[in-house]
Amino acid sequence: MPLLHLSLPPHRLLVAGRGRLYFPPAPRHTRLSVRAAAGDAAMSVAAEAYGFPFPSERASHHRELAAAAAVVERACRLCVDVKRSLFSGGKSILEKNDQTPVTIADFGVQALVSLELQRLFPSTPLVAEEDSASLRSSNADDDSSDVLVESIFSAVSDKVSKSSSLLTQDDVLRAIDRGGKDAVSFDSNPATYWVLDPIDGTKGFLRGDDALYVVGLALVVNGKVTVGVMGCPNWTNDTIPNEKDGSAAACNGRGILMVSHLGCGTWSRRLSPEIGQSTTAPDIWKRCFVDTCSVVHMARYCIPDSQTWDMIPLSVLFNSTTGESDPRNENEILLLSVFCGSLCKYLTVASGRTSVFVLRARPTTQIKSWDHAVGVICVQEAGGQISDWSGKPLDLAADLTSRRIIYPSGGVLVTNGALHDKLVEMISANYK
Repeated sequence: MPLLHLSLPPHRLLVAGRGRLYFPPAPRHTRLSVRAAAGDAAMSVAAEAYGFPFPSERASHHRELAAAAAVVERACRLCVDVKRSLFSGGKSILEKNDQTPVTIADFGVQALVSLELQRLFPSTPLVAEEDSASLRSSNADDDSSDVLVESIFSAVSDKVSKSSSLLTQDDVLRAIDRGGKDAVSFDSNPATYWVLDPIDGTKGFLRGDDALYVVGLALVVNGKVTVGVMGCPNWTNDTIPNEKDGSAAACNGRGILMVSHLGCGTWSRRLSPEIGQSTTAPDIWKRCFVDTCSVVHMARYCIPDSQTWDMIPLSVLFNSTTGESDPRNENEILLLSVFCGSLCKYLTVASGRTSVFVLRARPTTQIKSWDHAVGVICVQEAGGQISDWSGKPLDLAADLTSRRIIYPSGGVLVTNGALHDKLVEMISANYK
């Protein structure tokens, strides 16, 4: 498969001081003419449609949460539609410089989310995974990039809000680049910005089966993750045990939408069957809690798909098995390996399906903020705990100017909270 490479930095957004923003003027033909009043009206509709199960006065960023939930649902529908036609013909998959795949859906989701957030919150920057460099590269003998851009434009224009009806292909490419690596520059002060992983688990998305993948969007406010939304179209378990009251949390059938707001908990419900079919009934939302396991060898673990148990310091103390029904002794743990991508694993911890997610940092691999930001708040608000292997919280501002990379000591540890201190102690004692 030929690779497409070209670095074309988009307009640059500077974030200075306490989150003050400077936008260099974009060419007039690329601007979307949307009035602020229209954005406010759209937000009121979104907030009403989602009928969150906590009062808005408790959630200082209620508007942002409603917007995030609405656009993540639209993005999930885009993914489902693209996946349905992904292998019907034409070039729809690229390979990035790090040899990871990227699809029409990755680009389409980033463009869609960028357009919607820019319409509603134009002063809040976006940090996201993709950029349009490969899409913009072309030569006289290969029109594959034009085909890709047309496919992405078609996918996005079908899902974007009607107020953006004058959308062009250039608008879509610029929307993708709004979240790219050259789009924003921060300073050392706490900042407010969105963090997006358009598709976490692209390899699973490409498998053509029911492997899990997640659209993840978080809002960082003054350096702290405050709002988080994850959508997982292939979530299939009929019930998720609710450890607090024994009831079943969302989601009967296929697809889950998980939302979190600082101080308001983590909640989930089924994805709406179609765009615009959200219900206002608050009782469709079910509270999510981590599991209550407090015995290390009885917990359910997951690790990255690219890593093996012997890479984790706990392997010095415990063997692993993947058989859930197999009897286990005190020297053996259950390792679940059916999930693709890091956010999928955060989702399973926040829902109580697994107890622990452990990731080892490696010198050859950067750990990206979008693979963790939304997962952090969803797990924390469900009662869990996240840290690096030394027990320190993840520092999303460690990458001072771009907020794209995190540097956890040793790796990342995500737990149900009850096991956290024990596991930090065990990992620290055996980490070399």
